[in-house]
Amino acid sequence: MERLGAQKDRTRLTMGMKRRDFLVLTIGGAVAAVVSSPPAYGAKLGSVKFGVASVDPYSSPIYVADKMGYWKDEGLEVEYFDSQSGPRSKQMLAAKQIFATSTGMNDVVALSLAGKPSVVVLGIDNRVTFANILVNKKLYDAGVKSVSDLAGRSIAVTQPQAATWLMAVYITERAGLKDKVTIRGLGDFTTMMGAVKSGTVDACTATVSMINKAREEGWGVPIFDVTETEAWNKVFGGDITGVCVWVLRETLEKSADQIQALVSGVVRGTDFVRDHSPEDIAEVLYKDYLHQYPMPAVLAGLRIYKKTWNYTNLVTKEVYDRLIRVMGGGRQYSDAELATYPYEKGCEMSFVRKARRL
Repeated sequence: MERLGAQKDRTRLTMGMKRRDFLVLTIGGAVAAVVSSPPAYGAKLGSVKFGVASVDPYSSPIYVADKMGYWKDEGLEVEYFDSQSGPRSKQMLAAKQIFATSTGMNDVVALSLAGKPSVVVLGIDNRVTFANILVNKKLYDAGVKSVSDLAGRSIAVTQPQAATWLMAVYITERAGLKDKVTIRGLGDFTTMMGAVKSGTVDACTATVSMINKAREEGWGVPIFDVTETEAWNKVFGGDITGVCVWVLRETLEKSADQIQALVSGVVRGTDFVRDHSPEDIAEVLYKDYLHQYPMPAVLAGLRIYKKTWNYTNLVTKEVYDRLIRVMGGGRQYSDAELATYPYEKGCEMSFVRKARRL
């Protein structure tokens, strides 16, 4: 992977993240100027709050938009903060305490069926990268080497009904363990890691960075790895958007310009992570956003996410329908309930298309 060729260029990249007109990059020995797009709107669009569930490198496109000042370029002041979990973000959005959030896509459907119609406006990835199952190494060494070996044991998730919960339920059911495992909500990824490490729980759903940290420190081993395509497809049947940006439908109807600015900023953040190496992404983001993890774990995670981020930011009907099948069958909802909120209601990709001039 390409690194910035000279210290001067690295300094220019790092120091220029908030508001620069250009970055000088060394690409294949040639110097290229990357010119920032002009502001999409001439007037300020006000300020909004954007709650992002949990801290992890998979949200790097959002962190880049914040760090680089892309939203300000679009005329929007965005107060980004860690909203800690999908359910908490969902509650805050329903209460209109935040303008938009980024969580698991199942939260959009769940809130909509609860009477608060909501809409996906941008996709972050093409695979649920927090659906790994991590176990305590002592258990692994004692013979717990697959999901089916978790019968009678416990799995930690962020909160009941969160995307992490849904993944744990679906994966264990597919392994023949329906009602044979205890699923515990512990709040956030950091708490979940500590619980597995201490043996308070046997396993947890985990991000790539969590797995890398567990391996580095020697206390955990994955027994379901989303990066193993054959294993993933055997359980899920294809790509599923794990994390998306979404809003209430009434927000979409009243604040389209602000949504466009928010989406356009994240689209530019997506292009940035597409075009830069994991090392350069980490150099930009680590201190302000990802310092909770060891740098080697962040880099390892970014190398995986480079393969799983959705570089179009579009969520297709096929992907949405695949998630609906995971949520259905009585796991979260009946199939009849889910049929009332089809793709046409749940997703609005016009903002991404406009940002990408599609």
